[in-house]
Amino acid sequence: MTPVRKHTILRRVKDITLSATLGLALLNGTAVLQSCGSSNDSETEQVDRAVSSERFGKGVRTYITETSPGNFKITDETEVDPKQAGAIVNYADGHRDTLSVEAARRLVQSDPSTSQYFNNPSGYHHSSGLSNVLLWGSLGYMLGRSNNSGFANEHQYRSGVYNNPQTFQRANSIGSNVNNSRISRPSGGRSGFFGGGRSRGFSS
Repeated sequence: MTPVRKHTILRRVKDITLSATLGLALLNGTAVLQSCGSSNDSETEQVDRAVSSERFGKGVRTYITETSPGNFKITDETEVDPKQAGAIVNYADGHRDTLSVEAARRLVQSDPSTSQYFNNPSGYHHSSGLSNVLLWGSLGYMLGRSNNSGFANEHQYRSGVYNNPQTFQRANSIGSNVNNSRISRPSGGRSGFFGGGRSRGFSS
C-alpha cells in the first residue's frame, strides 16, 4: 500500500508542476501579445506625430463653391495665419461647411479619388470632386501635397480647380508663400508624401 501512495503523491506533484508551467506559459504569451500591441500602437502614434510635425509660417483660407452636383471650383483664396487656415465650402443645395486643415487632410487622404496620390501616385486620376480641389489648391501644400511631385499634368490640375485664370494667378502667389513658409518636415512618410493619420476637424 505504501508504494502506491508514494506514486500517487508523485503523480499529483507532477500534475501540479505541469499545470503551473502551462499557466506561466499562457501568462507569458499574453504579456508578449500585449507587448506587440503596445508596439503597434507606438508605431501608429509615431506616424501621427510625423504627419502633424509639418508646420507652416503662413496659411491659406480657401473658398470653394459646388458649381454642379459633385463638381467644385475654388472661387477665392486669402493668406491667413496658419491657425485660421482651412476651407469654406458652399454647396449647391445652399448649406455651407467649414473645414479645418486637419479635417481637409483627413478627407484627401481617405477619399478613394485622392488617396492614390499619397499611396500610389501613378494610379491617381484627377477629377473635379471636393477632395481633388482641396488637394490641388494652395491649401494642398498644408495637406501633404508634394512641391515636387513630378506629375506631368500638375499645372493643368492646379489651374483647373479655380473658377477663372485671374483667381488662379492670384492663388499662385499665395501658394508659393505658404509652400516656402514650411518650418519643419516630417521624418516619416512615403516617397515624399505624407502617410495617413488620425485627425480631428472642427465645425461642419
